[in-house]
Amino acid sequence: MYNIDELDALLLSELRDIAETLKIKNYKKLDKQGLIYKILDQQALIPESQLPERKVVVEKPATEKPAIEKRSNVVASNNSTQGINEKNSVATNVEPSNSPSTPAKTTNNATNTNPGQPMSSRGNNGHIRRNRNTTPNAVNLDIAIDSEGVLEIMQDGYGFLRSADYNYLASPDDIYVSPSQIKLFGLKTGDTVKGAVRSPKEGEKYFALLKVETVNGRTTEEIRDRVSFEYLTPLFAQERLRLDNGPTQYSTRILNLFAPIGKGQRGMIVAPPKTGKTVLLKEIANAIAANHPEVYLIVLLIGERPEEVTDMSRSVNAEVIASTFDEQAERQTKVASMVLEKAKRMVECGHDVVILLDSITRLARAYNIVIPSSGKILSGGVDAHALYNPKRFFGAARNVEEGGSLTILATALIDTGSKMDEVIFEEFKGTGNMELQLDRKLANRRIYPAMDVPASGTRREDLLMDKEVLSRVWILRKFMADMTSIEAMEFLLGKMRGTRNNEEFLASMSDT
Repeated sequence: MYNIDELDALLLSELRDIAETLKIKNYKKLDKQGLIYKILDQQALIPESQLPERKVVVEKPATEKPAIEKRSNVVASNNSTQGINEKNSVATNVEPSNSPSTPAKTTNNATNTNPGQPMSSRGNNGHIRRNRNTTPNAVNLDIAIDSEGVLEIMQDGYGFLRSADYNYLASPDDIYVSPSQIKLFGLKTGDTVKGAVRSPKEGEKYFALLKVETVNGRTTEEIRDRVSFEYLTPLFAQERLRLDNGPTQYSTRILNLFAPIGKGQRGMIVAPPKTGKTVLLKEIANAIAANHPEVYLIVLLIGERPEEVTDMSRSVNAEVIASTFDEQAERQTKVASMVLEKAKRMVECGHDVVILLDSITRLARAYNIVIPSSGKILSGGVDAHALYNPKRFFGAARNVEEGGSLTILATALIDTGSKMDEVIFEEFKGTGNMELQLDRKLANRRIYPAMDVPASGTRREDLLMDKEVLSRVWILRKFMADMTSIEAMEFLLGKMRGTRNNEEFLASMSDT
């Protein structure tokens, strides 16, 4: 079986001979690069026992004409006396090639007196052989380097490893993956592939993947029998994500008590404009990164302002993928699709993944622009088919019985004055198993976090909290049931300011 480097070193005629033995159709119409990939694909389909024997190419020794006479003639044209003397001196120093008394080994023991110049040596027949590498410090471009990327498979069967630095979109750093490698290892779109990569040769445009080392942090043998994400068993969240990140981080402390988040949670943050939803997401991301290093955290920003993207990437220890509001809707949907596929592939391999999406309303707006019109238009100008992909994204969050989880916290915009935003929120209402509502009245009074605590909560919170803590939280809820959102938040902040953590807060409430 040939590899890509061996095939690249052969001539086009030799490649055509190999293609003929492998019974490749229309191989004469292909150029050298296309013929190489066709041979690699055909080898992957044929069992190794049935492959024809490899053709061994033996290079013939190069024969050169004696250059002594030519050299003497050139010199003689300038100075005849000097040329005759040089001819005689060379003739006396060079032995005949057929002389048995001169051993062949002595002609190859030449030493280079000037290390900065190319090496030259004499053969058995006295002729000069010069090194083909005429540059003193040549760089070998065929050296393989380790690289990593997220796979995107194209319609023709080949794929590219996309870089997170370019938000998983096409870039000059893309790495070509052949169809034979995709079939051999069972790769899918979204797989994080790490392996040996070589730089593009003359006439090539992309880097090429030579060897696959790991896929999603697992070996190639471990991922062969993985179960597809759609066939994994979803369960309620059972392991809580601890969001305690300091005594003054009241937003995450309140979330821990009244709207806990577990691994596999599908949460929605319902937020009017200017209520601090982006700052809240940043605090949640920092808390998860500090308390759960085993979780792979992705912050996905769709339709946000560029300065907020920069601020998020600098202040959060997570992978920040963004498509700002000034980009086309096709790019926004492409970025979201690649992030979702990457998360699914990681969950298939048993990893815990958290995606913080801001916002699902803008993602639905982008899909409403991109999708072809179905003729079924809802109120507000929303196409009936445009909400399928956002629901597919949000519905992918789940805790998996076989191991791994995908947690998604998405923000939904309300009270924007747009009928479309209201329709989108109504379509997603009730689909999550955790809901956090932000209140504009609290934000207007500059009371942060602007949470409407009585209206927020988590389904099956008994699976995430201890019975003792849960009973005390229920007592607090009963006490705040008749309060407005402003009164409830002022009450909680007043009691929490003198405590270092939630345990001290609950203990102080039981004493009173």
